[in-house]
Amino acid sequence: MTEIRFYHLESQTLDQVLPALLVKALENGHKIIVKTKDEQEAERINTHLWTYNPDSFLPHGTEKDGNKTDQPVWITSTDNNPNTADVLILTQGTQSDQLSDYALVCVMINGLDNDAITNARTRWKSYKEAGYDVTYWQQSAQGGWSKKS
Repeated sequence: MTEIRFYHLESQTLDQVLPALLVKALENGHKIIVKTKDEQEAERINTHLWTYNPDSFLPHGTEKDGNKTDQPVWITSTDNNPNTADVLILTQGTQSDQLSDYALVCVMINGLDNDAITNARTRWKSYKEAGYDVTYWQQSAQGGWSKKS
């Protein structure tokens, strides 16, 4: 059964949190899809991941980069899984009709956006009713995560 984790971003932005989540997932042998609201945002995140830390390398790509089946992290606005990822990260309120294709789905919630919080509550209830294993992770002031439910 797919595990769905809601990550409530309170003290850091998606740009600050995403690289660490990706590194951890890659270290654990996962392939990842990062789903964005549109291709422009996919390219913005792509650029950010190349530049966020000049001393590191995080393998990833988008449609413009090609080789989608070989990319450990694929950033896209579509609901496809060309790299046979087992982790899906949903950003900016995006959703997927393919949740059951993944072992883990991470829903990133902008804690400064009331509409995003309301949307996340609705999705939580829907996922719970559908029988998914749903957990909520709250961000500390230091940027760490604690499981709240």
